[in-house]
This record gives sequence, C-alpha cells and structure tokens, in this order.
Amino acid sequence: MAREHVFSVASPTLRFGKEHALDTQVFALAERAPAVRKKLWEDLWEDLWEACWQDVCGACWLWARNRQECPITPNSTMPSYAYLIVGGGMTAAAAVAGIREADHEGTIGVISSEAHPPYDRPPLSKALWKGDPLDSIWRNVDGNRTTSHSGRTVRSLDIGKREIIDDKSTAYTYDKLLLATGCAPRRLPFGGDQILYFRTVDDYERLRAMTERGNRFAIIGGGFIGSELAASLTSIGKEVVMVFPDAGIGSRMHPPDLANYLTGLYRENGVEVLAGATVTDCEQRDGKSVLKVKLDQTEGEREVAVDGVVAGIGAEPNVELARAAGLTVDNGIRVDSSLRTSDSRIYAAGDVASYHDPSLNMWRRVEHADNANTMGGFAGVAMSGRAVSYDHLPFFYSDFFELGYEAVGEVDSRLQMVADWKVPFREGVIYYLRDGHVRGVMLWNLWGQVDAARRLIGSSDSFRGAELKGRLPE
Repeated sequence: MAREHVFSVASPTLRFGKEHALDTQVFALAERAPAVRKKLWEDLWEDLWEACWQDVCGACWLWARNRQECPITPNSTMPSYAYLIVGGGMTAAAAVAGIREADHEGTIGVISSEAHPPYDRPPLSKALWKGDPLDSIWRNVDGNRTTSHSGRTVRSLDIGKREIIDDKSTAYTYDKLLLATGCAPRRLPFGGDQILYFRTVDDYERLRAMTERGNRFAIIGGGFIGSELAASLTSIGKEVVMVFPDAGIGSRMHPPDLANYLTGLYRENGVEVLAGATVTDCEQRDGKSVLKVKLDQTEGEREVAVDGVVAGIGAEPNVELARAAGLTVDNGIRVDSSLRTSDSRIYAAGDVASYHDPSLNMWRRVEHADNANTMGGFAGVAMSGRAVSYDHLPFFYSDFFELGYEAVGEVDSRLQMVADWKVPFREGVIYYLRDGHVRGVMLWNLWGQVDAARRLIGSSDSFRGAELKGRLPE
C-alpha cells in the first residue's frame, strides 16, 4: 500500500519534542500538503524533516531547504517521475546530464542506497591517498527538477504498473526507468565485519580511520583494487601484507615477466607479498585481526596478525531486481545498442549492463569509470527520446608507486601477448591478440594513445607479433 504524503495520520508514535508538540489537528495537516509545507517552512521544518525522512521520503525537507517543487502533489500518494533512476553512482550522475541534454523540463528521481550524492570512485583508491581533498569527488545532481532519495534500497519493480517500491514501503512511478544498480563485492565465507570489502566512499572513510589507529594491514587480492590499495597504504607509511593465489601481482592481466617484475617492485617498496597463497580464516585475537594463510604445498600454513584487513576479490552485478521483474539477465542485465532492456521503457547502464561490443564482436560487462560515465550519458540521451547506438570501447587506468598504465579492450593474460618495450617494464606497449587480431592494448607508462589503440582494435587487419613492434605510439 502506498504511504500517505509526509507522515501517516494514523501513526501515534511520531513525536516532535516538547517545543513543537503536535496534536491531532496538526496531524490532520497531512491531508493538505500545501498547509504542511507552509508550516514546515515557518517553524517546524527540522522536526518534520526527521519524521518525513523516516516515514516517507524526505521530499518536503528538500522543498523547504531548496525551494524545489515537491514531486508529490497534494492529490498524489506517491512520487511520480518522467525519469526514474535506480542507483546513485557515476552512471546515474551521467544519465541525469544526458537527459538534460534533450529534456530540460521532465522530472527526474534518483534512488540510491548510499546516503551520499553521486561521486567519482577512482580517487577512493588513488588520488585521495595522495592528498586530494574528499570534496573533490562529489557530483551534484539535485536541482533543476531532479530529486534524490538517498539511503533507500529498491525492493521490487512492477513492470506492468511501472512502479518501484523501496525498503521503507515508499512507491514511485515512472515513465522511463534506468537501472544503474552497479555491483556488489564478492565476500569470503568467514571474517564478517573484520574484513573491509573496499568499494564505496564509506569504505574509504572507514579505512582512513583505521590507518589513524593501526600500522599494519593485510590486503587480500592481487588484482586491480588490491594492488592500488597496497601501494596507497605503503605511500602513507603503513606496513602492508598482500595475499593472493596467483603467481604474481596482476597475473590475470599482465605477461608473466611483467607480473614478476611488479611483485619485486612491491617488495622493494616494503610490501610483504604472499603470492600463491590463500586466506582460509580470519579471527579476532588480542585486538588484532589474525589471518590463517595457506601457502604453497612446500611451505604449509602461517598466521598473519594485522590491525586491519581489506579485500578486493572482484564483484558481482546487482541483477536481483531485474531478474525478479522478468527482465533478461545474462552476466548482467542484457541491453541492446540503445541500452534498452527487454522492456522498452526500462534501460540499464554501467557495471550492471551486459551489452554487445561491436569493436570486439562480443557480449561483455565492464566495471570501470569510463564505461560508467559514457554509458550513463548515452542512456540518459536515449531515455529522453533521441536515437543512440552505444559503440564506445571503454578504457581503464591504474597508478601505483612511480608507474601507471592505460588499457583498452580485452586485456586478458590468456590471450597471446606481444610486449614492445621502449624501456623494459618501465615504458612500452603490450598487445593482446586472438587469431592474429588485436583485442586489447595496455599502454605502460605511455599516455595519450588510447584513441590510437582503439583504432587498432577496431581495424580488420591481422598481425604477426613482430609486425606490431613500433606500431604505437603513433
């Protein structure tokens, strides 16, 4: 059942303190939204915001604070939007901008499980540890007939009714819907809250607070997030132990000799690297987190005591809402080139979307910022009624110690790899091939060549390894 506007008249549990004790006459103002808004603005907005936020959606607080038009009209029992976005990350922010390119008037609602406005994620493991301020990450989407419903998790989607219901039983209706639900980190079957699965700004702030109290940290995982966090924590003077099952850091992307070089580089910078090892348990003991680590068969098992444990072991797309609603799901929410799902009024974009990449002629799902931002913008434009065809080949990047790279396409160490080093392991290009065709390119400490790499991947040319030497930079 939809909730009444602002607060429930039938709720006897709502109280606003001795200074603003409300009797049944004031509760009856809920029947007349304009009167509630007037009273809110005059002297009760702080107290009523508390009730509004807890009982419905906080919309009247937004109205009082920002003088926005309330999305819930006096004759309506639920928020209704021309465009509704589920998810409050980079994709959502880009989608709002995309919608506004073509439609300056249609109302937009953004429902986010996080309590924050949208923000850029890459700095969480990179720039914020190098001194960039936290304020530099935020992306504002409120205003201009756009309303955020933060701290809300959507529980159900009724395609027939075009209705969303959140975890506080608030119902929202839409004309067009974007699912930008992102991913959730993979978790280990032990350790509970002792292990921080690093993904959000709250995770960053928790880890930053942990570094103020402790000095030694364990990183589980030797891939993208694990390698960045290990370098970042080391850069602020912390002791770091990395534990992962692969032969070297980044082994799933890099050639074996480069992965071995990176492993040595991290050790030179003070990181204890336990490659080929698996964490089997985590327990609390004497104020420390104690990991049980199974080493390779010749070395047995050891314990690692630390002040904090962080895991970066991959993520899974949040597809439960789409699957329950009957949308097509296959390694993500399936979309066509216009980013529509199997329902013509519903779109999907970002980490959760599975799309056909024309450059690689394959279905894929990409969990990187360039894809989130670009696909989100395309989805917003498409929702506003313009024709789009998403053919972007996204890139990603990483920084650690004095090195970094940009990569584009299919970067997978199971492919044939051809390295063209200008300075071995310090500057060069790695090409990834299948059947003679370039599928991916990693630009190692080499910048400004992503578009050239895209052209190479998109070409129909076939190459032998030696023919790629000197091909990039252009």
